[in-house]
Amino acid sequence: MAERKVYKNFKPEWEQVPPPPASFRSILKWGDPNEFKEPNERLFTFMKGELGLTDADFQQKGADGHEVVPETLATPPLEPEHVAFFESVCGKENVSTKGYNRLSVAYGKTMYDLYRLRENITENAPRAVLYPSSHEEIVQIVEYCQKQHIPLYVYGGGSSVTRGVEAFKGGISLDMRRNFNKVINFNETDQTITVEAGMSGPQLEKILSEAKTRFGARHAYTCGHFPQSFEYSSVGGWTVTRGAGQNSTYYGNIHDIVMGQTYVTPAGVIKSYGLPAHAVGPDIDELMMGSEGAFGVLTHVTLKISRLTAENRRYFSFMFKDWQSGRDAAREIMQAEAGYPSVFRLSDPEETDAMMKLYGVEGTPLESLMNLRGYKAHDRCMFLGWTEGERGFSSNLFRIVKKISKAHGGLYLTGYPAHKWEEGRFTDPYLRESLQDYGIIIDTMECSVTWEMMGRVHEKVRAFAKSRPNTVCMTHLSHAYEQGANLYFIFIGKFRDKEEYAEYQFGIFDNIMEQGAAMSHHHGVGKMTAAWVEQSIGTDRLNIFRALKKHFDPDNIMNPGGTLGIDMTEEQKRKPKFCSRTWDNPAY
Repeated sequence: MAERKVYKNFKPEWEQVPPPPASFRSILKWGDPNEFKEPNERLFTFMKGELGLTDADFQQKGADGHEVVPETLATPPLEPEHVAFFESVCGKENVSTKGYNRLSVAYGKTMYDLYRLRENITENAPRAVLYPSSHEEIVQIVEYCQKQHIPLYVYGGGSSVTRGVEAFKGGISLDMRRNFNKVINFNETDQTITVEAGMSGPQLEKILSEAKTRFGARHAYTCGHFPQSFEYSSVGGWTVTRGAGQNSTYYGNIHDIVMGQTYVTPAGVIKSYGLPAHAVGPDIDELMMGSEGAFGVLTHVTLKISRLTAENRRYFSFMFKDWQSGRDAAREIMQAEAGYPSVFRLSDPEETDAMMKLYGVEGTPLESLMNLRGYKAHDRCMFLGWTEGERGFSSNLFRIVKKISKAHGGLYLTGYPAHKWEEGRFTDPYLRESLQDYGIIIDTMECSVTWEMMGRVHEKVRAFAKSRPNTVCMTHLSHAYEQGANLYFIFIGKFRDKEEYAEYQFGIFDNIMEQGAAMSHHHGVGKMTAAWVEQSIGTDRLNIFRALKKHFDPDNIMNPGGTLGIDMTEEQKRKPKFCSRTWDNPAY
């Protein structure tokens, strides 16, 4: 068979996701668009100015990585007798030991993953990839792996930014995308849908939006879960990482949306109640969500669904004079007892300045007006979002958001900036791979904070991030609650190599920890941040995780190699966390 070509962010043909429908275009113009530079040129100009680069820095690209994926990887293929058994369970066409298929599920979306692909490093691939079609097949696979002591990993959508899918111990990986993505039950009476864990975000939303024709439903529906990785995310991935979507302030995080789960573990099948509430001991759903495959394989998920009311959205955008005023308004909106907006995003001054440049507002009459009214560059902060739900609720909440924002000095900018943000919210991250051609790295970290600690965490983390010359550190508040919110840090810089990048990233994690913020709000832990888990949650709570792991998976075959920090030694935690770890070098 001919070798298969691959690009940096490769995906098998059957997993390609169609482009999303065109976003709503605002009718409001801030000036003649012909006066502004094209978006790509504005980005080019922004990068040069912020990072101290010249045109010469963009004349030559760096390494692109493999033109073709080699059949021989650092990790050898699985032994024939094991392959034969899995073929008897899943079918020969659903078991692969080919280099391309194994590498396609080895990496997620961290910048370290992309660095390695560019450098032709093909480590930590599973020894075989299985594409299961049913819960019953997964039961047989887990039972066999338990008897044969074969490590087992699960690959959902591939959007992990925590090295959560890497097969550090070899073994096999279950790729859930191809065959394990069916609807099990749609219940309009209870407003729930049960699906297989491999269903993608776009697939689920399409099914729910077409509920009238597909299921004879009275309404169209939505799950309301839209992470930035939406196009390459899966329902199972959302659940096992305790994810949050960009509309979570209204719809809730995934733990608010999940109503039932089924897991196949070495100890047996675990199924939660699937009831709206109960008081029969600790909640199994809460115990299993966030386990990241360390306890078992998630097969079925029952999700709460909501009526699709996109026609009732009321978009808003405000400019505040400073970060404190914006935070005060955001807190009051969340504590006003009037309901919550769906998208809720407050950018700090550095992110606001970047938005002004990239949206083509800088240098326009609108910016001049802002300056005259005291909304000055390097101080002002953009707040944007929208309300939705029942028409009267959405309109009333929009009115209250507007009233509170104006009371804190917010300048109303109509809904235009929110529309512009919506247009690129799923596609903007793709720019980072093109920029990496020139050594420019864009990456993110996020943490959960209370309102009281928010200013301190923002200040201290930014102080470290900006201590590196010619480095951008943009921050926004999102995923808001009555008691606090998520702080999302985006840093951009030109890095020499993956080691320099990793050292800088570790420093940001250290500073988040020192300020008492949660290490992760919605990205999960994986293996990349496992060394900080004990510091983050405490030894006693980590020991509870270890006890659950011992019950569900006594032989440590489920996603071994550091996930959640459960099977990391103290020596391993003290070593650099991005050194090579392979199936035959478990001590790394």
